[in-house]
Amino acid sequence: MVASSFSQTSVKLNAIEKGSGTTLLLVPGWSQTAKSYQAQIDGLSDRYRVIAVDMRGHGDSPKPASGYRIARLAQDLREFILERDLNEIALGGHSMGASILWSYIEQFGADRISKFIFIDQAPSVTNGFGLAGQALKDAGAAFTPDVLYATAGGIASAQATVLDGLKGAFFSPSISDDMVAFNKSEALKMPGAYAARLLVDHCSQDWRDLIEHEIPKLGKPVLVVGGALNTIFPTDAAQWIASKILGARLEIFSAEEGGSHFMFVENPEKFNDILRDFVG
Repeated sequence: MVASSFSQTSVKLNAIEKGSGTTLLLVPGWSQTAKSYQAQIDGLSDRYRVIAVDMRGHGDSPKPASGYRIARLAQDLREFILERDLNEIALGGHSMGASILWSYIEQFGADRISKFIFIDQAPSVTNGFGLAGQALKDAGAAFTPDVLYATAGGIASAQATVLDGLKGAFFSPSISDDMVAFNKSEALKMPGAYAARLLVDHCSQDWRDLIEHEIPKLGKPVLVVGGALNTIFPTDAAQWIASKILGARLEIFSAEEGGSHFMFVENPEKFNDILRDFVG
């Protein structure tokens, strides 16, 4: 018998890079691109080497027909880090980007990472466990299984229409029309069928065990950021994450501070100040 092996297709991720010094590597959320971090790229590159990536299927990265699972995206991130020989990285992820970081930790630990930044992501996006009361708030679940699959079906068949309906889930009421239009145009770079497939995988994960029992063992500094507007996830979820990681720093943007799901877009000055202080 001849042994055989199978290796899933790797992709060369597109990235925006600026500056020098300590590496700050930023991973966008579902359907978002490196350009969502433009204010961090411009505002922090005076002291850091800021790199923002387009994940598989997103933005200007390749769009193969397979691999739209959080575990594969974490492997793509690992390959990106190794290819560029990045070390002592301050690694941040927004929304689904935080889930990619949690999968990275599950597969590779904290190798090459010095600090972690988790930006407005619930430990468990879909309530498939019958959670209620404070346990539901702590998990941060935004969907029921039925709503998840209905949303994914809508994205697969009418992506632009569904994205229009997500304005209130992403931003505060004061966001400009230009910013909403830019966000949508970047999201539409990802084919709807792939975006739907990835959404289901992302929102079916439950990271509570990893957050509570594995991340504390790494002994790495952790920053957790949330928004008081609760546009998608309740602040309870960010508070729960921080409470399970000894020494974790928690930052909640108030409503007046643009505390939406995209607080780093709505209030980049405050967000960048927090990162400067945390990264050092």
